[in-house]
Amino acid sequence: MKSTKPWVLLAVLLVLLLLVSYISFSPKAQTYPDYALESPSPTGLKAIYTYLEKEMDVTVWSKSPDMLPNGGKKLLMMVEPPENMKNEEMQRYNTFMKQGNTILLLADNPKGRFAVETFSNENMVAANLYDNNNIVVKAQLNSKYRLKSLKQDKVLIHDNLGAIALQRTFGKGQLIVAVTPEWLTNKQILKFDHLSKLLDFIDDGNSTTIMFDEYIHGESNVSNLFMVYPKWFLFLLLQGIFFTLIWFWYKGKRFGPIFLAREDSVRFSDEGIQAIAAWYIKGKRYQESLRIQADYVKLLLQEHWQIPYRKEWIELASTFEKKRVQLPANEIGPLLTGLSTVLEKKVLTKQEYLLWSRKLDQLRKEVEA
Repeated sequence: MKSTKPWVLLAVLLVLLLLVSYISFSPKAQTYPDYALESPSPTGLKAIYTYLEKEMDVTVWSKSPDMLPNGGKKLLMMVEPPENMKNEEMQRYNTFMKQGNTILLLADNPKGRFAVETFSNENMVAANLYDNNNIVVKAQLNSKYRLKSLKQDKVLIHDNLGAIALQRTFGKGQLIVAVTPEWLTNKQILKFDHLSKLLDFIDDGNSTTIMFDEYIHGESNVSNLFMVYPKWFLFLLLQGIFFTLIWFWYKGKRFGPIFLAREDSVRFSDEGIQAIAAWYIKGKRYQESLRIQADYVKLLLQEHWQIPYRKEWIELASTFEKKRVQLPANEIGPLLTGLSTVLEKKVLTKQEYLLWSRKLDQLRKEVEA
């Protein structure tokens, strides 16, 4: 019964994960910001973008203005750019126009962009709209702002309050600005004369390529993982991570530092023994250390093989032969004789000490085996 508990726990966790995944990734109504190019909402621009894409050479520009192409005959469409654009970016847009390109700027209040000035008419009532030929334009206008035109500007649309759209020369290129961004939205593009006037603006640009500037809306800095990858892929990725962790847990994998039991560290690395060993080596007390090691082996012989401790090493040859130690029979006698001789010496060299210490250690292992 105990062996089935981990699998029951795993099944419960799997069911919980499936429920959470279903709730998290269930289809929800997606919200879009205003004037988003791919937005099908009433405030999006998907309709005009889809239409122009079929009729003209249309691309989406999502890179920095520093990377705008050189050369003329291109129209860059900017819809409601932010008010706090950097001076370096504005200068690059100006250079883009001076090279013979056109920027079509549509904003409710374009003041501050490209040196455009506006004024407000809150207390006055707007009348009919007219084009540059004084022909009435049927359109819905929401902005309370009007453009301050210069002598060299060409007013494209106006009413009794002032200019609504104008065309201004920038070097070899030009700027077309209007306070009617709502005309491009999915909700109003097909109302009144909105579409026809927007096409007139594009024709005034005399461009062969139209670029929708999405850099100004932050589309070039997509950092949200859930917006980059499809939901089915994120679901599989989450499942994979979960099952990987379960597999590690099942296999007994553990993460983090390894803590040894105290009895292991105390037993196998006694600081007192290490200090005594270091004292013997530094003091070159090789003879004393070797005798202690030999006495310990004799105690083991008495404990394991019942050989009396009082016996001398040279008297143990026959006993070793009976125990069938790994040493050849013809080497047992010389080994014990040499050990007795070494133990009787008063002074040992380090080489002698290491040699006989290694032999005694090998003998110890055979006795303890």
